[in-house]
Amino acid sequence: MNNRILEPGAVLGVLGGGQLGAMFIAAARRMGYRGAVWDPDPEAPAHQTAVHSFTTPFSDPAGREQFANIVQATTLEWENVPAELCGWLEERCPMRPSSVVLRRLQDRIAQKQFLLSRQLPVSSFAIVESARQLVSAVNRLGFPAVCKTATSGYDGKGQWILRTPSDVKQLETILGQAGSGRRWIVEQFIAFARELSVLVVRNEGGEFRIYPVVENRHERGILRDTCVPASVDCGVAERAKELAMHAIAALEGIGVFCAEFFHTEDGNLLINEIAPRPHNSGHYTLDVCTVSQFEQQVRVTCGLPLGETRLLSPAVMVNLIGEEVRSVLSAEGSSALHSTSGAVLHLYGKQMIRPGRKMGHVTFTGSQKEMVTAAAQQFIKNLGRVD
Repeated sequence: MNNRILEPGAVLGVLGGGQLGAMFIAAARRMGYRGAVWDPDPEAPAHQTAVHSFTTPFSDPAGREQFANIVQATTLEWENVPAELCGWLEERCPMRPSSVVLRRLQDRIAQKQFLLSRQLPVSSFAIVESARQLVSAVNRLGFPAVCKTATSGYDGKGQWILRTPSDVKQLETILGQAGSGRRWIVEQFIAFARELSVLVVRNEGGEFRIYPVVENRHERGILRDTCVPASVDCGVAERAKELAMHAIAALEGIGVFCAEFFHTEDGNLLINEIAPRPHNSGHYTLDVCTVSQFEQQVRVTCGLPLGETRLLSPAVMVNLIGEEVRSVLSAEGSSALHSTSGAVLHLYGKQMIRPGRKMGHVTFTGSQKEMVTAAAQQFIKNLGRVD
């Protein structure tokens, strides 16, 4: 497709209607564009604000035709959409990122093999295509190890930590019940000092924009909080940015990407995963960057010039997970949060509260990193008191 600019008033499609899709639609609306959301879940948050809403299965032929006839360009909010659908759409309108990039990144095995082929640092891994291959994979990598489904799985789902032979035996049974055609990847467990991530934006002309390196903390496989800027020296930060740019350039990716890293105890950086979309760890950009990751996604999708990535202040983003959201829904909790200087609340509009489900987030902002960190830590401590 040629690199023409889509003018305000155009319809931008997004595959997936979760909070990332809703934030994309909000940025598009602010910039004068209309949104078309396709998500089979009728309660997905992005449906609430989209001009056009599609809830049929992604495999629905009539839905495909209707969607393609409405949109002038399409993007993703989730990597687990059919790459075949993206390939079909990109024959009709710009698709950011492309189906080729999506296929490489939505399969963990294909992603690791691609990164390794480009001499990018990743942890040691083994491919498992049947339950009986699990033992040999772990024997080769050693304990502890991590087993993940090759496709799907997020926020800790579809992942198992293997510390003992009995863990392997239990997982063998689980994998054996999964049926034929399934694949898994077993990775060497990395004892890291910290987890880092970098947002990378690349347009069709190969121009880059890089956001600051952030530090992430997970609990039970779910992102708990993100601190920006990360507590690493300039050399580590620059190396992370260089590796992220190298990876996206090698992919020939067009869009917004997030590269996640393990920063090891001995100072090395290993790429954990790359997401072909805006990322939970980039939500801080809504409140403390001149141009958010979602506006950049609109710009790339429309062929507009990329925006700057200037950080206006330090920040800590805290996820509201499951029942924790109730802490800000009551009059008392809402009053306490909104009395906190620099606290910004984002609720996602999800109707059903479920364990492990991201219901919203709070960004703590301020002129001093120590101040925002203390405010975020106190907030997290109070979350533990929610019934």
